[in-house]
Amino acid sequence: MQVFLWFLLTFLLGAGAAPSADEISFLPGLQKQPSFRQYSGYLNVADGKHLHYWFVESQSKPSSDPVVLWLNGGPGCSSLDGLLTEHGPFLIQDDGVTLQYNPYSWNKIANMLYLESPVGVGFSYSDDKNYKTNDTEVSMNNYLALKEFFRLFPEYSSNELYLTGESYGGIYIPTLAERVMEDSSLNLQGVAVGNGMSSYELNDNSLVYFAYYHGLLGSQLWAELQMYCCSGGKCDFHNNQNPNCTEKLSDVQTILYSSGLNIYNLYAPCAGGVPHRFSVDHGQLVVRDMGNIFINHQETRQWNQKLMSLAAAHLSVRLDPPCTNSTPSSLYLNNAYVKKALHISPDALDWAICSSEVNLMYGRLYMDVRKQYLKLLSALKYRVLVYNGDVDMACNFMGDEWFVESLQQQVEVQRRPWVYDGLDGHQIGGFVKEFDNIAFLTVKGSGHMVPTDKPVAAFAMFTRFIKKQPY
Repeated sequence: MQVFLWFLLTFLLGAGAAPSADEISFLPGLQKQPSFRQYSGYLNVADGKHLHYWFVESQSKPSSDPVVLWLNGGPGCSSLDGLLTEHGPFLIQDDGVTLQYNPYSWNKIANMLYLESPVGVGFSYSDDKNYKTNDTEVSMNNYLALKEFFRLFPEYSSNELYLTGESYGGIYIPTLAERVMEDSSLNLQGVAVGNGMSSYELNDNSLVYFAYYHGLLGSQLWAELQMYCCSGGKCDFHNNQNPNCTEKLSDVQTILYSSGLNIYNLYAPCAGGVPHRFSVDHGQLVVRDMGNIFINHQETRQWNQKLMSLAAAHLSVRLDPPCTNSTPSSLYLNNAYVKKALHISPDALDWAICSSEVNLMYGRLYMDVRKQYLKLLSALKYRVLVYNGDVDMACNFMGDEWFVESLQQQVEVQRRPWVYDGLDGHQIGGFVKEFDNIAFLTVKGSGHMVPTDKPVAAFAMFTRFIKKQPY
């Protein structure tokens, strides 16, 4: 009923032009202001929820170029991280003050909509300050936010629409697409998910193989894992009830999380070193685990319950993704002049890369999104891309490759290298396998945040995706 009333109110208010009050007239940190228009404000949805957006128009042909929604993951992490450190038009510098133009910005060829979702993340907030949510509620609110965006920007309502995201965006994007494809007023053309969580089971099972094949486990531990976790040629590293298997998986977790490795890029250094997954710092509980790996593992379940009880006891909790330096972005976005330029509400919390409150209370309803992908693919009209940096361990390439293979689509192009024009001429970007309407693509040498690690390759991939070109 409340959603219906929200739609009715929206209809009665009518459609206008792009909201001039949201236009960013001057953005601090730039030597020269951009030639393209950009907007920042709030998309108000049902039940007093206010989702912050930052919209940057295309540098090419904004009136006809696609509108591309971008969602970072978590759950509970801000999409402004994608804007300021991955593929936005300007990238934050180490001083936390200066912005530099990004020559490989995705808004070179698309209108990019960065949405901070769900409420409680970044500058998004709710009137009732209740930030407990779940997959279904988030997909509905993201859909309502899209509807509100096109009401505020009706000049873009007929443009092609693409839904893209990263990490837990692997859940956000297909569950949102399932709603959007039912709405004929939205010109959905396709979805792209980078290093996405597609299946907890496949992600866990593949990660152990990934770790062994990359020399992290050693032959003795691998032999013990095979002995206790496998039978009949099939291994279950995801939810195995054998206590010997659980013990060995605990050893795997220790290696992955506590030995100094960068979970997001095996071959990259780790910013600030690797402290424990959970620690207390100046009376504040610091969580360095997004909770997406071995989520059903007994030890992890016990930790999650302990964290929930600490959060319930009102001990301050900070979510700090491991090996990620968010200090420059935090300094910049919490600057009073920047917040004024972005029209941030005084009711919004200080910006943080991830919200511990949203993450710890989040209801994970989908253990895989196979149904959503099959529904999209059955329509036979959407372009779908699943891409992975191949040295990420948080959402490793093998698990997503297994997931795409499990959809059992007709193979169009067998797995092959894909190339792009790099700074030193032709480069192999990675490997791609194309099926009917869906492709699986790897980005060689990249970690979890592909546009950060391999900006040239990522831009080439993105260009081919939205221009419907062969990879």
